[in-house]
Amino acid sequence: MNTALVIMAAGIGSRFGGGIKQLEKMGPEGEIIMDYSIYDAKRAGFNKIVFIIRKDIEKDFLEIVGNRISRVMDVEYVYQQLDNIPNGVRAAEGRTKPWGTGHAVLMCKDVVKEPFAVINADDFYGAESFRIIHDELANPTHSGRRYNFCMAGFKLGNTLSENGTVTRGICVEEGGILKSVYETSGIEYAGGTLKYDKGDCPVKATLDSKVSMNMWGLTPQFFDELEPRFEDFLKGLAEDDVKSEFLLPKVVDELISEGIAEVKVLETDGKWFGVTYKEDKPSVVNSIKKLIEKGIYPENLWG
Repeated sequence: MNTALVIMAAGIGSRFGGGIKQLEKMGPEGEIIMDYSIYDAKRAGFNKIVFIIRKDIEKDFLEIVGNRISRVMDVEYVYQQLDNIPNGVRAAEGRTKPWGTGHAVLMCKDVVKEPFAVINADDFYGAESFRIIHDELANPTHSGRRYNFCMAGFKLGNTLSENGTVTRGICVEEGGILKSVYETSGIEYAGGTLKYDKGDCPVKATLDSKVSMNMWGLTPQFFDELEPRFEDFLKGLAEDDVKSEFLLPKVVDELISEGIAEVKVLETDGKWFGVTYKEDKPSVVNSIKKLIEKGIYPENLWG
């Protein structure tokens, strides 16, 4: 079965010091985190890559990523732009913030016709995560619900940064089925204590809590829900709202609460790492070096 990997690479990266963190070189031959994700995805059986980028990073992106990856896999590009919204709708004056991960994935509706996984460009997920997502997409569990999706469930303790707080989707599950996901910010483990902003999260988080790292397994029918819900989101914004985002986990959560989707949580013990903060880079470089020394990746990823 054909399967696609959708990579969300349109983020501004303001917490990374204003640079384009998705394109930072991490491996010994100049590999970036996306290289390792694509390498793992290819080994798992994915056969197409769809990059979601912005027009203003297109030139750098092609030079650093796209031209190289197109030699080993089929590649498509879609563009997430602030003005890519339905006719008759206007963004608030002064808005520069993108519309969020739900809007990013919606940009793929004309090029993704097969089951697909979604990931962030600047997160390292590990080979096991791609394997379990691909296997579920290729041989899906059918629940009788209208939609059957899946997600990689990481342990919260394996997804923290040593250099500041992070935001994670805290998951509530029963029997391996996702019941709800709560976007929770301010998460850090300091002084032997797990701290986080309670906000709307009604559950007690622990280091073993399953969290969403925006690694979802979806089907093309998902676009049938994204499009009208994005329009409703836009219509519900205040005229001066320059910050609200249309978030992918929130859409999935709505579909679950409405009883029309079942999402299988695929547990992984993989350790996440990424570049939430500029200070994270040395740790990422060192982590990749150790994986190469263990023989998990070749020193020159693409030979």
